[in-house]
Amino acid sequence: PTLTALADAWRRVAADDEIRCAVLTGAGERVFCAGMDMATTIPASQRFARGERVDDVTFAGLRDVSTALLAGFDLHTPLVCAINGHARAGGFDLMLAAEIRYAVPHASFALEEVALGLYPTGNATVLLPRQIGWVHAQELLLTARPIDAAHAERIGLINRVVAPEALLDTALRTAAAIAANAPLAVRATRAGMRELWAMDLAAAYRRQEELGKPLRRSEDAREAQRAWAEK
Repeated sequence: PTLTALADAWRRVAADDEIRCAVLTGAGERVFCAGMDMATTIPASQRFARGERVDDVTFAGLRDVSTALLAGFDLHTPLVCAINGHARAGGFDLMLAAEIRYAVPHASFALEEVALGLYPTGNATVLLPRQIGWVHAQELLLTARPIDAAHAERIGLINRVVAPEALLDTALRTAAAIAANAPLAVRATRAGMRELWAMDLAAAYRRQEELGKPLRRSEDAREAQRAWAEK
């Protein structure tokens, strides 16, 4: 049920042009997201992979896994993560889908799939080597060992370590700064960065010009520049 509810929430965000930025955090003070339920969801996914029948509620949840984890599902909106505790497995995958990430000092980060005999099929093998150094990505993926927040900051996995009492306010202030900018420009810049990182340099320069030209003609740009000039 959590997978289905989370996927539904992301679909609502993606479909609502009035939402300028999303913020994701966990409940409580200990865990951001520990991933799927080892007692129910993972055994169910293994039964499903073997072709065995699962009940309708379980099937709906498994069908929504990729959307819930934002694995291949484009939110069309910047996402800020306020990581209030441990981010493991699916929680790590969710974090990788975010543009900006803050974490409390006691947060930890781990991809433990190989220890469980599983392939990490969320965002980890696709996005992690594109976001941090190759050797750091390999260490996280192949050892299954957790790292702390300070280490995560050093290797560029998160933006900054923030005191627990300031975490959500920091994330919301960043979201407000994003939301205060010209909305078409924010969406186009976010989309462009995601598209261009897989291109060779010559193609990327051509494509960024294609992305930028419509904005230069837009009323959105003219209004933003007038507001800037008028302070």
